[in-house]
Amino acid sequence: MIKQFLLAAGLSLLAALPLAGVARADAARIKDIASLQAGRDNQLIGYGLIVGLQGTGDSLRSSPFTEQSMRAMLQNLGISTQGGQSSSKNTAAVMVTASLPPFASPGSRLDVTVSSLGDSTSLRGGTLIMTSLTGADGQIYAVAQGSVVVSGFSAQGQAASVTEGVTTTGRVPNGAIIERELPSKFKDAVNLVLQLRNPDFSTAVRIADIVNNFAGQRYGGPIAEPRDSQEVIVQKPKMADLARLMAEIENLVVETDTPAKVVVNERTGTIVIGADVKVSRVAVSYGTLTVQVTETPQIVQPEPFSNGVTAVQPQTDISVMKEGSNVAILNGPDLRSLVAGLNSIGVKPDGIIAILQGIKSAGALQAELVIQ
Repeated sequence: MIKQFLLAAGLSLLAALPLAGVARADAARIKDIASLQAGRDNQLIGYGLIVGLQGTGDSLRSSPFTEQSMRAMLQNLGISTQGGQSSSKNTAAVMVTASLPPFASPGSRLDVTVSSLGDSTSLRGGTLIMTSLTGADGQIYAVAQGSVVVSGFSAQGQAASVTEGVTTTGRVPNGAIIERELPSKFKDAVNLVLQLRNPDFSTAVRIADIVNNFAGQRYGGPIAEPRDSQEVIVQKPKMADLARLMAEIENLVVETDTPAKVVVNERTGTIVIGADVKVSRVAVSYGTLTVQVTETPQIVQPEPFSNGVTAVQPQTDISVMKEGSNVAILNGPDLRSLVAGLNSIGVKPDGIIAILQGIKSAGALQAELVIQ
């Protein structure tokens, strides 16, 4: 009920906001709407052990790989484990993941994420021992080790338990040290490839035009060309430094453009309407049918001195209620009119979602409807 009230209040607030500049494209820097293809992250993964848990680790019978990893680790440290069997639950096997940032140099540090692989109940208080992190090419790029930070907690007794957050996943801040740099160098490239985070032909052409206007004044000719809706190729001038060129280009301001969208999340009742969404003139009728079934069984006692038994007599009451059967004309040439029209119908968020789906099916919603 509170969520529906807040959403209805949010739609009313949107209707009251000044939207004079809705039809105009928004301005943004190139660095905010595009990324450098050579500057992408690379994913790293590894398998490791967390030790020092307070009895919340893997049970070695249910997770045999944890015991195998422990034996292999101890043997590498020169400790023989033949003939012995451990029942300790202070160790957990985990998968370790991290993202290697672009242009990372050896010696810098990364944050890593650890996730339980066995039946451990909590990683709180544990320490990740030395784990190598490899890339997609099988090469080791970083080594991780350190104390695990877990945001969730759990407490359990004989008859009750309480859990908040996730206790089988944690982070090791600055826990990985980069040991190998990526083979490619930024300044070895002959051009810059800008990738739009939200692909759009209009925005790509505008980026190329802005860059060419700048290059015409600085270098005496155009250097940018849009390849498609996502990529813009910037050729390096002969006498230009690639890093300095990128620093100059990424701060240029571009008028962005995006397609009209309506995003609906039916699970949470969230509705997000883009600024360019328009609705053709339609008539909308929304009625909610509520059926309430109430069971009130009655106990029937037998007559005195009879051979009868006490019985339960079922009694069911069914009531049907129908609300909101008015017909409203909805016309949304801009965001203000659309929100005002939805508010005038006076339905709840789930009703607005059903109305938007119906308007889309009727062909009157001039936008893409995304249902999550």
